[in-house]
Amino acid sequence: MTFRKLAFNLLTFAAVTAVLAGCGALVGQRADTRETQAEAAYPPTGQLLDVNGTTVHAHVEGSGPDLILIHGASGNTRDWTFQFVDRVKDRYRVIALDRPGLGWTDRLPGQSGATNTASESPSEQAALLKAAADQLDVRDPIIVGHSFGGAVTLAWALEYPDHPVGLVLLGAASNPWPGDLDALYGINASRFGGATVVPLISAFVPTSRVDSAVDSIFAPQPVPEGYTTYVGAGLSLRRESLRANAQQVNSLRPYIVEMSKQYGSIDMPVEILHGTADTIVPIAIHSEPLSEQIPDAALTPLQGIGHMPQHSAPEATVAAIDRVAARAGLR
Repeated sequence: MTFRKLAFNLLTFAAVTAVLAGCGALVGQRADTRETQAEAAYPPTGQLLDVNGTTVHAHVEGSGPDLILIHGASGNTRDWTFQFVDRVKDRYRVIALDRPGLGWTDRLPGQSGATNTASESPSEQAALLKAAADQLDVRDPIIVGHSFGGAVTLAWALEYPDHPVGLVLLGAASNPWPGDLDALYGINASRFGGATVVPLISAFVPTSRVDSAVDSIFAPQPVPEGYTTYVGAGLSLRRESLRANAQQVNSLRPYIVEMSKQYGSIDMPVEILHGTADTIVPIAIHSEPLSEQIPDAALTPLQGIGHMPQHSAPEATVAAIDRVAARAGLR
């Protein structure tokens, strides 16, 4: 290679690097701005607890027996405080908790950053949230878990069998599923995706795309009026939250495989609610076998309901909580 050609190649490389660096800086600045705006618009609604150096957000409201609410993938406590907490706070002390990396709860130590590929297992998430519940002097709780939060709820019952007195599982991810997840989970969970794709999503994803995603989660029911504005989708679009969610979902199946072998040891009242029209976490793959795996489980199929029964069938959800309370001797 001649000196002139080498110099030309070096100049070309330098120019491309400068352009990419400039684009990266622009993306980073825009993502910073959107994240700052989201955090200002959707501050914590509850208290921030220090759990061994990890911040956990807990929204506590009401009085009565303790009722813990755990949200699903890409969610936060606002999914519960939108309307559901108001339905039960008159007779339960409601504790809604943000899972690690989502809402206002930190990721566990060593699991943040764009190049990290580790993920919090359901058991690790349960351990963190239980430690937060202990700080709040939670006693004999009923734990309600939706979707991914159902996996965390099941892990909680397996790891601490003497802590909850009963479970309510809503469209819970509970059993191994066939096939692969959406490729974007794997991309966003990777080092490459964390450094490139995730910042682009955080910086530039349009509101229309967010609305479409929320529509698909609620389908075939409509999204409740005001939900998308209230729930704070901007919190879920922060880079750290996008990474946390992708890594947790992408790594879930192996944990579910091992957990499913232990469900027979769960010895407490369990109410399972699942929409028959749920295409995100299908009832035939998850809740129907789960109802046979847990000795004291009762399955209520919700005809025509999709993936959000706490919103689309709230009366049935509250009734299931009350049944667990009665079966556990809390009422």
